[in-house]
Amino acid sequence: MKYLTLVRHAKSSWKDPSLSDYQRPLNKRGLRDLPALCERLAGFKLLPDRLIYSPARRTQTTAEGIIHKLSIAADMVLPCASVYEATATELLNLIRSEADNTDHLMLVGHNPGLQDLGDLLSGEAVPHLPTSAVLHLALHIDHWQEAGPATATCQLLDYPGLHAQ
Repeated sequence: MKYLTLVRHAKSSWKDPSLSDYQRPLNKRGLRDLPALCERLAGFKLLPDRLIYSPARRTQTTAEGIIHKLSIAADMVLPCASVYEATATELLNLIRSEADNTDHLMLVGHNPGLQDLGDLLSGEAVPHLPTSAVLHLALHIDHWQEAGPATATCQLLDYPGLHAQ
């Protein structure tokens, strides 16, 4: 059994039109939601053996918050440029290349890639992943290379709207 946690970055800002999509920072809501996201990950005990993230500014900031809160060692963290704008197939290939001594992989990235990957792995349409969403999957495989369509079941879906007061 392998575990995959997909985390969509916190809400980003479109305020500065001079910034490229890659450079967009978190907005006020994203900065507010990020600590709560990190607290929920800790509360759910979703502590990965390895964390891979897109180095786009908003995902890097999100990943840094998670890394700090979960005390993930630097040698277990990998910024990966190919995660930015990756399709589900590209993300699946990345997952399949993971070393088998990793039992729990966390991927911090973007939609639609994360959403489509969740759909592909679970074999069904998972609910929409808003910003700061967490989708935790159990993959019924022994080796990451075996990851593919309908090899996973959803263990947890969490996002800020579930906790709105």
